[in-house]
Amino acid sequence: MIEVKNISKSYGDRIILDDISVQFPKGKIVALIGGNGTGKSTLLSIISRLVKKDEGEINLLDQDVYSMTNREFAKRLSILKQSNHPNVRITVRELVSFGRFHHSQGRLKADDELKIDEAIGYMVLQDIQHSYLDELSGGQRQRAFLAMLLVQDTDYILLDEPLNNLDLRHSVEIMRILRNLADNLGKTIIVVVHDINFAVSYADYIVALKDQKVLFYGPTEDVIQEDKLKAIFDLDMRIVSHNNCKYCIYFK
Repeated sequence: MIEVKNISKSYGDRIILDDISVQFPKGKIVALIGGNGTGKSTLLSIISRLVKKDEGEINLLDQDVYSMTNREFAKRLSILKQSNHPNVRITVRELVSFGRFHHSQGRLKADDELKIDEAIGYMVLQDIQHSYLDELSGGQRQRAFLAMLLVQDTDYILLDEPLNNLDLRHSVEIMRILRNLADNLGKTIIVVVHDINFAVSYADYIVALKDQKVLFYGPTEDVIQEDKLKAIFDLDMRIVSHNNCKYCIYFK
């Protein structure tokens, strides 16, 4: 479990996060939702130690993440940020192999190659593993980056808007993969999602941020209520049910 306690972050007079406390249960998908500028990406970056907190603490399995060495931390938690375009021309397999660095220190062994093969297979990238990233579609490229995270072999995966610039089919494909990672491999996944219906359909828990604070947190079915959605997005929504699933209607 990841536990966030009283986290605050400001840049000058601009408050980004204000006394955030929330828990992320193991083996579940937790969606971070809310409007632009509510601190979702900053919270992910602080949990992953990419951005320094001003106050508070982050505990991973009851251990302060800032007390861990870089190598120890990288074996436990991985993150995929929005800007994931390498400046060098590399193949899918080369990209995926980077995920083994903290295990192999750049000297790949037989077990590392096996892990790479497994991740490539899990993401169904076998036929394009020797293709260059700039030759791929957006969905293929995103699956390649997810394979890199998977081969890092961490229990905790953080994703910052992984559906950006993807069409509907590829977005569904990515969310199904994340669901499988949680259900079949026991991964704990924290994901920033803008489309509320993806959060409803795939997340076990939802953290709703507004005005740099946690407005609501809980199981998805508890947060997805018309009055709560109105408070989160300042937008009237109607919730309909079909085949035991909820859908949010936010346009007329």
